[in-house]
Amino acid sequence: MSQFLTDPERASLVEAIKIAEDQSSGEIRVHIDAAEDSDFAKKAFGIFQSLEMHKTKERNAVLFYVNFEHHYLTIIGDEGIHKKVKQEFWDRIHDEITAEFARENYCQALKDAILKTGNELKKYFPIDGENINEISNDISFS
Repeated sequence: MSQFLTDPERASLVEAIKIAEDQSSGEIRVHIDAAEDSDFAKKAFGIFQSLEMHKTKERNAVLFYVNFEHHYLTIIGDEGIHKKVKQEFWDRIHDEITAEFARENYCQALKDAILKTGNELKKYFPIDGENINEISNDISFS
């Protein structure tokens, strides 16, 4: 994993999540999977569930699930945010990330996607009162 993201890069992704989440009530996570052989889509949904991302108050959590070794990326937006931004937004973000991954710009691709997602969350889920961080900003691994 260190060949794809250094410790400082992982820290900068956590900071990008914080910046993105400070703009809205939405929640963003990045999960990096190192599995060798798996049904990645099924595993990504399982990670979304195990991180309890479906339990946010407004159902506006977003998971970026990445397996660098197998060149796999999926973005899961919970029903609240998905109803607002539609599939075209997620497809565009996915295409932008994978194009940058092909150039080995792993950290910048994820950081840009996180910040763009934060901007979308801000449009539809502005902060109303106290902005409680419902889900950890840390990157998770499996």
